[in-house]
Amino acid sequence: MTDAYVALENGQVVEARARAPGRTRGELVFTTAYTGYEESLTDPSYEEQVLTFSYPLIGNYGVREERFESERVHPRAAIAREFTEDVAEWLTEEGIPAVDHLDTRDLVTNIREEGAMKCGIAAGPDATPEAAEEELEQCKAMSEHTDIGKQVSVDERQTHNPDGDGPTVALIDCGAKGSITSSLVDRDATVELLPYDATVADVESVDPDVLFISNGPGDPKNFEQAAALVDEYVDDLPLAGICLGQQVIAEALGGETEKMEFGHRGVNQPVQDLRTEKVVMTTQNHGYTVSEPGQLEVTQINVNDDTPEGLESDEMDIITRQYHPEAHPGPNDTLSFFDDVIALTEEDSVATPSADD
Repeated sequence: MTDAYVALENGQVVEARARAPGRTRGELVFTTAYTGYEESLTDPSYEEQVLTFSYPLIGNYGVREERFESERVHPRAAIAREFTEDVAEWLTEEGIPAVDHLDTRDLVTNIREEGAMKCGIAAGPDATPEAAEEELEQCKAMSEHTDIGKQVSVDERQTHNPDGDGPTVALIDCGAKGSITSSLVDRDATVELLPYDATVADVESVDPDVLFISNGPGDPKNFEQAAALVDEYVDDLPLAGICLGQQVIAEALGGETEKMEFGHRGVNQPVQDLRTEKVVMTTQNHGYTVSEPGQLEVTQINVNDDTPEGLESDEMDIITRQYHPEAHPGPNDTLSFFDDVIALTEEDSVATPSADD
């Protein structure tokens, strides 16, 4: 049954089956993850994108809210070879168009060869190829959303684990996954979750022991206020960052970032520590990377393409990771990154990457 269409920027219109109705548009990206579909769909870093799953069956262990990384689904649409009824019902309830019964291998190959591209989707009883093409044209006409942080950040300060015996972490929410907060709370830290556009006064009000820039969607250059905080507190507070956070910190300290051809999205990305030469498997979800590290030292690289996966400065007490050490459902090779962040707050201590040695 054909009642859905995906119009691609390269001129193709792909026929599919509607599993959740609707019309939408966005940047078409793919993930190679074979587990963690609930986590991927609720990851704020996928805001304004259309997520394609390369694994053929999505939904084979149901949908459970305790696995969510945020309160809602963030991709504008979802594509798979086949969605189970559980996932189709969930996305329908969320108002997120979903399509399946198409050749996702061919779709992923297109993205790998031509790069992430814009697309339009029409799904449901009244869907037509022309409707999908209309969505694509609207997507192509739209300028990049420079205030995307507002869509994924908390509106006001939230305190997690207020009675913790550990350090206080000022976590700047540029689209933070819930597992970042829980990983810090598990180490008895008090986490003060602050909006993406938090000011110096906001940070001062929580008197933190470390400033932490979270993951998030889009171009790191759009998060100017987070970069301003890095510039304000470098040398005064330890700094940490994950994914977008690494990019923001690098740019604030004289580095540069660039958009990747199709990004890293999956749960089996190999990363090598340059000091120990050990390779670990990581979960990743990013379309931008650090091209020049500025004042920071590259300590870890992606084995596939040599892009920076870890940046550090012993002198400035900074540690960042491009991948997601907190990844759920896994792998858990690098969870002790959070121990290293906590160690940054200890007097006269310098964090060492225990997860990676």
